[in-house]
Amino acid sequence: MKLESLKELFVHELQDLYSAENQIIKALPKMADKASSPELKSALQEHLQETKGQLRRLDQIFDQIQDVDRDDEKCKGIEGIIKEGSDMLGEDADADVLDAGIIAAAQRVEHYEIAAYGTVRTYANLLGKQNWAELLQQTLSEEKAADQKLNALAEHINMEAQAA
Repeated sequence: MKLESLKELFVHELQDLYSAENQIIKALPKMADKASSPELKSALQEHLQETKGQLRRLDQIFDQIQDVDRDDEKCKGIEGIIKEGSDMLGEDADADVLDAGIIAAAQRVEHYEIAAYGTVRTYANLLGKQNWAELLQQTLSEEKAADQKLNALAEHINMEAQAA
């Protein structure tokens, strides 16, 4: 597909994010199930609910764009990140070490999303779509908060993993 305008690139990136969010919704319960730390398990379950809300915000934007299939793209970036995390979940590991690995995998996802949402929010602003930019900023803020929560959890979980 030839991208001939910023709007087409914006739509392409939105489709990529739509795919990413759907993949994340499938992956988060598996990560939460494998987590042994109650705080980590809770954070992942909380973020699952947030992610469903983020998908609804993307739906709101897609509902305003004519003749676009939101399922037209497959996010290969998040697919690879999730595959790495999934492979790690299958490792024979101490519970604390596995939790540290889950945090690392979750942060890779968050960092990908932070970059992607920052980009599409900027495109929305440039396209004069302030309402879209606000929806995307809300998600970007949630992703940054989730990353900060994971950082805080990592401080003590990584210490426990080191002691294992």
